[in-house]
Amino acid sequence: MTPATRSLRRWGAVHKWTSLICTIFMLMLCITGLPLIFHEEIDDLLHAQVKPAEVPPGTPFADLDHMLANALAKAPKPVPHFLIWDRDDPNAMFVSVGDSLASDPTNNRFVRMDAHTGAYLDSPDVTGRFTYIMLKLHTDMFAGLPGKLFLGLMGILFCVAIISGIVVYAPSMRKLDFGTYRRQRPRIVRWLDIHNLAGILLVMWTLVVGFTGVINTWADLVLKMWQYGQLAEMTSQYKDRAPPTKLTSLQAAVRVATDAVPGMTPSFVAFPGTLFSSKSHYAVFLKGDTPVTSRLLKPALIDAETGRLTDSRDMPWYVTTLFISQPLHFGDYGGMPLKILWALLDVLTIIVLGTGVYLWLRRRKTVVSADRAIARGSAVETPLLSR
Repeated sequence: MTPATRSLRRWGAVHKWTSLICTIFMLMLCITGLPLIFHEEIDDLLHAQVKPAEVPPGTPFADLDHMLANALAKAPKPVPHFLIWDRDDPNAMFVSVGDSLASDPTNNRFVRMDAHTGAYLDSPDVTGRFTYIMLKLHTDMFAGLPGKLFLGLMGILFCVAIISGIVVYAPSMRKLDFGTYRRQRPRIVRWLDIHNLAGILLVMWTLVVGFTGVINTWADLVLKMWQYGQLAEMTSQYKDRAPPTKLTSLQAAVRVATDAVPGMTPSFVAFPGTLFSSKSHYAVFLKGDTPVTSRLLKPALIDAETGRLTDSRDMPWYVTTLFISQPLHFGDYGGMPLKILWALLDVLTIIVLGTGVYLWLRRRKTVVSADRAIARGSAVETPLLSR
């Protein structure tokens, strides 16, 4: 056996076992990811919600302090954590509320508000929705951080399976034209041709989606790194300061932040004492106005007692990488045409994974049948030899 043959066999073993280990989980991720591409449309279809008031273009936004007061008067939980501008509907905003400043923000409820009138719209419990269940299965399988890290490991194996598949595919196609489908050959050969063709056509997309999916599973760890790194540095001189007894105007704090960072608009505000701020600052996170820069956030810290800007910095590279990976993974930055493309590619990936499982089961069945035939032949032969 030549060194090239041995190397190819090793790559074949890597492809087989990494594929077998991760395939079931990758199928689950592709199936749950498909409705998530259209989660907004599905929610609009299945769940009625109060529409914001129709206003003429150029209508000013409501005073944020007035809006916050209205939201807390109707909120199912008493303590505000975040004020969020709705990315998909510029006429709506959210106030994320919890039981206390120390409570887990993943258990928060969202109060939806009219961005122009400051009126309360609704505060639905989304945890029973189809899209929420799909999202939890897709991100952590309802297992929290361990579930995310496990799916990240499966994503790494998926990327290794793709790369090893390319190595194995290349020599096998030297004697065949690209895209060959041998319709006259047995079924298993036809399925192999479909598997190989779909796999090689999708290789770049699956690598991008797989790798960005791995990065997204590290989101909690990345944000912890930022919290204990850059955020701690930005607020170090205030760490021994007592929490403010009275907060300055939220509206004024956002205005100071936007004036300090021209060309950017607010994305969300973290209240003092919450995960993305210090105990004595509003953290106003600003975004750009292009499809890419709208995903990149820049924090501006506003003293919650004096209303003055204390610091504003670009996010470190590892947080920027996370922000860029999210729209690439979900395909939600290019409108409906990109969503449809992402859905078609997702379906093709399901076909690749499904045909891979089928091929392995057929080959295993063939091997088992051959072993049984050999065993039956030995059972007949042994008595004859013993005479």
